[in-house]
Amino acid sequence: MVFGVFLATGILITATLAESDTEYSVGSGDDDWWITYPDQHPNAGFEVDHPQWIIDALVDQPIIILDHSSGGCKACVYQESYVDAILEDYDKDIAYYNMIAGVGEFEAEELFDIYDPDGGASYVPLTIVLTLVQDPEDEIVVGWHSVEDDKGGEDLVRYYVEDAIMYYEDNRDDWDY
Repeated sequence: MVFGVFLATGILITATLAESDTEYSVGSGDDDWWITYPDQHPNAGFEVDHPQWIIDALVDQPIIILDHSSGGCKACVYQESYVDAILEDYDKDIAYYNMIAGVGEFEAEELFDIYDPDGGASYVPLTIVLTLVQDPEDEIVVGWHSVEDDKGGEDLVRYYVEDAIMYYEDNRDDWDY
């Protein structure tokens, strides 16, 4: 992955992250991989009860889930196009679940209850990325991050997906689910 930094002088410095480097670390802030509910959530610091189907899917690959509505949701259309673009590059490395909320699909509704990043009113779309990370006790656990609306944009989701794949490859052999 290549990234750039603008210096005060206006010079752009680019660098390539090594394979084992990640963009986001494990923590509880807005831009971290979460292993408990994040700081902005009413249940901050409490463990997440991940659905069994997610645990089962993580045996094979990291996961990206797009939970959205059908029809005229403009943000859903944008976010779906961002995810589709990412899958063009990473579809063999990450499992994708396209969930439609509001049509009685229990799993889609359940995801909002669990993975809404701020625990407030749920807005579509909700994009969730899950992988395997190390907790502070060096145990391998489920790490996740989610964004509501289309504010995540392609770059944010893409970098979380790249991190998810790297973390997963580093940790899958040590995961005792």
